[in-house]
Amino acid sequence: MAGLRKGHCYSKLERPYTRHSRVKSKSYIKTVPQIKIVRFEMGNNKKQFTHELNLISDIDHQIRQNALESARLAINRHLYQDLGLKEYYLKLNIYPYHVLRENKMLGGAHADRLQTGMAHSFGKTVNLSAQARRGTVVFRLKTDEQNLEKAKKILQLAPPKLPGKYAIEIRKI
Repeated sequence: MAGLRKGHCYSKLERPYTRHSRVKSKSYIKTVPQIKIVRFEMGNNKKQFTHELNLISDIDHQIRQNALESARLAINRHLYQDLGLKEYYLKLNIYPYHVLRENKMLGGAHADRLQTGMAHSFGKTVNLSAQARRGTVVFRLKTDEQNLEKAKKILQLAPPKLPGKYAIEIRKI
């Protein structure tokens, strides 16, 4: 059964590669996969909160949109259950714009006769990713002082679902 490739296949930052061909129609990516992130802002955006918690990237890496959506769901679900809808504001700060491509290879006996190998290996689009440099704020969470410890514990649910290393910064607004 075919599924997603392992995350380390796409972990290094790369500039988006554009293929240059004599045939104009083969010089660009024709389709971009649909974005899987449902929302970028959750909670109460009208209230003035006293504290802000930031989940900051410690290394340069790429984060696939599947991982971002998984982390967002986990954080938002726990915030909603523990604090309630009016007591927090969560924002996903990065946008997945980098198109990931894959050159599918057939395995098995005599498979080399059915494909071109790496001769024309531009690849088909399979997913989107966001590029996070060191110091990039991935998630921004605003809350009041009485909910600060709960919010910090909930924000610590995200790094196991995301590639790379992260730090949590707390600051008073």
